[in-house]
Amino acid sequence: MELVHLLIVIVAYLLGSIPFGYLIVRKKVGADVRETGSGGTGATNVLRRAGKAAGVFTLVLDALKGAIAVVWALVIAGPSSHAAWIVSAAAIAVIVGHIFPVWLGFRGGKGVATGVGVFLMLAPLAMLCAGVLFLAIVFFTRYVSLGSVVAAATIPLFVWLQSVFVTPVANVRPLLTATLVGALLIIFAHRGNIGRLVQGTENRI
Repeated sequence: MELVHLLIVIVAYLLGSIPFGYLIVRKKVGADVRETGSGGTGATNVLRRAGKAAGVFTLVLDALKGAIAVVWALVIAGPSSHAAWIVSAAAIAVIVGHIFPVWLGFRGGKGVATGVGVFLMLAPLAMLCAGVLFLAIVFFTRYVSLGSVVAAATIPLFVWLQSVFVTPVANVRPLLTATLVGALLIIFAHRGNIGRLVQGTENRI
């Protein structure tokens, strides 16, 4: 990997590490958002601790950093023969940064909103399908975590289905890699939520 390619991935990780939810809650109520709910820095916990406006603001900012990381990688990688893999690596790195932020001792959020920003840029149709599934699950169960895990897990499937049955997806292998690793990261970050779902003690919205 060339130095510029490594730089792309490092910048994506550092961008993902910006803890918007933590900063917003710290500024608004003077508390650590990770002491609330599931212990993450994401929009759901921010909503619980600092209100709807703060939660929405966090959601937008976390999604934006995912989208910006992809755009940054696309622009800097340019027409390189390895561009698709570099963008895939940056997409994974920004999600890793959100979940394991260097600024907060590697204790961050669950990666969902950042993943939304990433996959809206890379696979908008698959993200739309997963988004509909997420909304349906949350509407009927009131479990954001369940909707997030299922939606994340199905994005690689939707990418594959699109490529096979709708229209061939250019550079599908790097894209499938990014969606699969991203989904696994998000599911791993929700391991505590999954345990509470199994036990019936998970918080509803």
